[in-house]
Amino acid sequence: MTEVPTPIPITTELYQYVLRHGVRESDLLRRLREETATLPRGDMQIAPEQGPLLAILVQLMGARKVLEIGTFTGYSALCIASALPADGRLTCCDISEEFTSIALRYWAESEHGGKITLKLGPALETLDTMLANGDDGTFDYVFIDADKENSVGYYDRAYRLARVGGLIVVDNTLWDGRVLDAGDSDPRTIAIRELNAKLHADERVSLSFLPFADGLTLTVKRGSTP
Repeated sequence: MTEVPTPIPITTELYQYVLRHGVRESDLLRRLREETATLPRGDMQIAPEQGPLLAILVQLMGARKVLEIGTFTGYSALCIASALPADGRLTCCDISEEFTSIALRYWAESEHGGKITLKLGPALETLDTMLANGDDGTFDYVFIDADKENSVGYYDRAYRLARVGGLIVVDNTLWDGRVLDAGDSDPRTIAIRELNAKLHADERVSLSFLPFADGLTLTVKRGSTP
C-alpha cells in the first residue's frame, strides 16, 4: 500500500478542545464516568467522545434491537439506550456482578434505563443461548467491548446475530498501539491482531477501521449467514 500522510496528532490541548465542542454529556453520564474513573480498572471505560458516536449510529440506522458484549459500569449502554426509540431494546452481556451493580444503579436513575436488559454470565455462553433460541439475524447493531482473549469468538457470534445490513462495532482494535509491538505476546494483544486480520479478510462485511480513541472498527453485514 502506498504510504499516506499521517493524521493530525492529538495533543492534550486538541483533545480537550474535542471534548468541549463534541461531547454533550448529561449530568448522569458525567457522574457515572467520574465514579468509574476512580475504580482500579477504570481505564476499561470507553472514552467520552465515543459515547456520542455510539448513540448517533443508533439514530442513523433507526436501530431498535441492540446487543452490547461487555458492559462494565454501563456508560456506553446508557449512551446507546438514550438514542433508542421508546420501544427499542438493548441487551447487555457481562460477567461482573461488581461492576454491573454500578451500571444498574445509574440505569435506575435514567429515563432510558427501562430499555436495557442485563444478562450476567460468560458472554460466549449467553450468545450461544441466544442463537439456540432463534435470535440469529435479528439484531440491528452489536457493540463488542469485552475481554480481548475471546474477541474472535464474540465477532463470529455477533455476525450470526446481526441482521443483513446490521452494524457490528468493535472497540480497542489499536490496543494502545500494542498491535504493532512484535515482542508483545500477551494473549489479549494476539487476539486483537487475529481479529483485525480476520475483519480485513472478511468479504461478508463492509469495513471501516477508525484510528479513533483506542481504535474503533465498524463492519456492516452484507449478506445472509452462510
